[in-house]
Amino acid sequence: MNAASLAPLAVALPFMGAGLTFLLLRHPSAQRFFSVSTLALTLAVELILLVTAWTSGPKSVSIGGWVPPFGINMVVDELSSLMLVISTCVSLAVLVYAAGQGMADGDEDGPVSIFHPTFLILVAGVSNAFLTGDLFNLYVGFEILLTASYVLMTMGGTGPRVRAGVTYVVVSVISSMLFLLSIAMIYAATGTVNMADLAVKLGDLDGSTQMILHLMLVVAFGIKAAVFPLSFWLPDSYPTAPAPVTAVFAGLLTKVGVYALIRTETLLFPGDRINNFLMIVALLTMVVGILGAIAQIDIKRMLSFTLVSHIGYMVFGLALGSVLGLASTVYYVAHHITVQTSLFLVTGLIERRGGTSNMDRLGGLARLSPLLAILFFVPAMNLAGIPPFSGFLGKLGLLQAGVNLGTPLAYVLVAGGVLTSLLTLLAMARVWNRAFWRTPADAEHPDPVLLAAVPDRAPRGEHVVPAKAPAVALKVAAGKAPQTTSNVLPKSMVGATIGLVVLGVALTVFAGPLFQLSEQAGVGLLARVPYIEAVLGPGAAEGLQP
Repeated sequence: MNAASLAPLAVALPFMGAGLTFLLLRHPSAQRFFSVSTLALTLAVELILLVTAWTSGPKSVSIGGWVPPFGINMVVDELSSLMLVISTCVSLAVLVYAAGQGMADGDEDGPVSIFHPTFLILVAGVSNAFLTGDLFNLYVGFEILLTASYVLMTMGGTGPRVRAGVTYVVVSVISSMLFLLSIAMIYAATGTVNMADLAVKLGDLDGSTQMILHLMLVVAFGIKAAVFPLSFWLPDSYPTAPAPVTAVFAGLLTKVGVYALIRTETLLFPGDRINNFLMIVALLTMVVGILGAIAQIDIKRMLSFTLVSHIGYMVFGLALGSVLGLASTVYYVAHHITVQTSLFLVTGLIERRGGTSNMDRLGGLARLSPLLAILFFVPAMNLAGIPPFSGFLGKLGLLQAGVNLGTPLAYVLVAGGVLTSLLTLLAMARVWNRAFWRTPADAEHPDPVLLAAVPDRAPRGEHVVPAKAPAVALKVAAGKAPQTTSNVLPKSMVGATIGLVVLGVALTVFAGPLFQLSEQAGVGLLARVPYIEAVLGPGAAEGLQP
């Protein structure tokens, strides 16, 4: 049996799990068990697909027996299989984290019963988007994950979440309508929406028609990927959601847009016609995003801006149009999905332990919870690109690819990448110094519970009332301060976070084979022929225009 025939299970299993967990709405323990088991089984299937793609190249499976390009087909290649495995690993960690949060909070502030089926539907939509071989089914995948994300973002029904959800929904609908209009125009011009077939037929269109269709797709996917200036919606939308939801959104949703950009730019519109434009977009996304991050005092908003900024690195490698550039982009996407999600999960733990994610109120967390400090420090340094972490390796590959191109714009982009990395380090250092390293009494608006938990050490054991917040400290001493933090972090939440941090470190330990896989993906993306022939059969790429 062709292992690629297992590909539909990557979508079907989460859907079936969603249906089962929906029937178990009144049984939270059973819901948690079956939702986690479903994702674990899905991950096992996807690991088989990854090994198949790595050893045998692209493979395609037709749904319902319809011969391409008339039916729906799923394509398993190095890029799609790697994205499947990384996304499901991250989703599984977030699900365990969310289940732990729900149990710890008695399901009052944690995930409600509808969370599990909705989360699994989101995973199914992401998997469908990664595997699909035609544009319309890609649109369907986007709509599945977006519909689920609307529910997850507004879960709890608080005012800020609903307001952020409205912005998110409006922007998502606009990008989806633009994508659907692009599909309609492409079908009118070529008579097909199968991407392998389009790779052959789009070359027969005149240059102006190709450019119109090309730019429409770039704008539609640019909104979903949150590239500048189409990223305005993200920093105001993501931070309002619960910690597990924010984490999975940050890790996956924008990366599906990046994946769509990579797939269409290399397969449907090869060449360098808009590469200079993409370089400028990448530069602005990196620099503007990180400048926004530095200006924030809330950790979640700061991380949302770094998310936007580092999307620029991925567009950077795509715009270079070389094997090294694409390989570094593929590697960096896998790195960023893991590390960015880890940081948002850690921020959720910071909120539980410190009562807030506002840096003006935090301090002393390193002394209060050394494990929490380590869990933040490792992915923070990884995101900043400190050697020898995977963030450094991915950025080094991108910078080398830019230098190899050797154009003035490429050198400017390289300089922008270095600057962005240094400013990311500055942003992470600010969080560390203010939330972890300083004492609570040094905070601008110290949290009373932190003041009580981490008192200043005075000579001869005497207690000193902090001068910056005497009223608060007196309330703490009198036992009248509000208790807003949890003394013990739930083991399942910490365990899920540790697992994801370890996965980020594993991307460094196994950087050699992973970058080899990424390079193999880059070669296949530029060659196009293996993908086309996997879908349409041998000889289908004859006469293919570069």
